[in-house]
Amino acid sequence: MVTIEGRYEGDLRCTLRHPSGSQLDTDAPKDNEGRGEAFSPTDLVATAFASCAMTIMGIVARREGLPIEGMTARVVKKMSTDPRRIGQLALEIVVPGQLDAVQRQRLENAAHACPVAKSLHPDILAQSPVRFVYPDCEGS
Repeated sequence: MVTIEGRYEGDLRCTLRHPSGSQLDTDAPKDNEGRGEAFSPTDLVATAFASCAMTIMGIVARREGLPIEGMTARVVKKMSTDPRRIGQLALEIVVPGQLDAVQRQRLENAAHACPVAKSLHPDILAQSPVRFVYPDCEGS
């Protein structure tokens, strides 16, 4: 269990603290009356999705000795309205290293099994297939 402490700073901004002392600030997005000068709460969901997928892939890679250092991710968040919510999270993960088809499949299965992905509404996941790119592998 982890407890995150938060404080509303005013002007649609919050400061959140992790038990480690790490801190982050949020701001409402420009399209929702904010200044958009920091992550919005829904940006954090998108960020968590990308980070979680890469972390779980990293766990599998470390266990199996797979060379994925330098892996990158890009997530594009699209909002929906009525009610305002995340409609789509388009995640692309670029995985370096010489990996065979079995290794790639294990990494992809790991990404899909990340706790954040499992916590997202099924409608978001249905609209958001994860794209995996393997630039160092032939035929991928």
